[in-house]
Amino acid sequence: MGKSRSELREKCMIILYQAELREKSHVDYDIDSLIKDNIDIDSEFVKDLVYGVTTHYEEINSVIDKYLKDWSIDRLDKTGGAILRIATYELIYTDTPPIVIINEALNLAKKYSDDAVRKIINASLDRMRKDYER
Repeated sequence: MGKSRSELREKCMIILYQAELREKSHVDYDIDSLIKDNIDIDSEFVKDLVYGVTTHYEEINSVIDKYLKDWSIDRLDKTGGAILRIATYELIYTDTPPIVIINEALNLAKKYSDDAVRKIINASLDRMRKDYER
């Protein structure tokens, strides 16, 4: 049985979190290996999100910083940052409805981030949604 998109987004968040930790610690890693270590199925959805976020990393961070009020993406915890990057990538580059993207991000934030970070994610994605809604 396949995994739901919610479960796959959670895997993406974990992979991006691990990549960020390795990057900040100057530890060599291979993104394909991180994907294989975290998911037991071959998922184009996971690959698209992970490669999308890593490919557009700087651009995504710039967009996020524009929508964070008196904050920057670097001030968020690594988990909250990964959640926000995935949601931002999806808002900009996919056809997933914004309401679904925001709901999925908030569900991950409820599970992995504190209340303050969840509120920051919600507010910034809501502001972003208004500019990127199709």
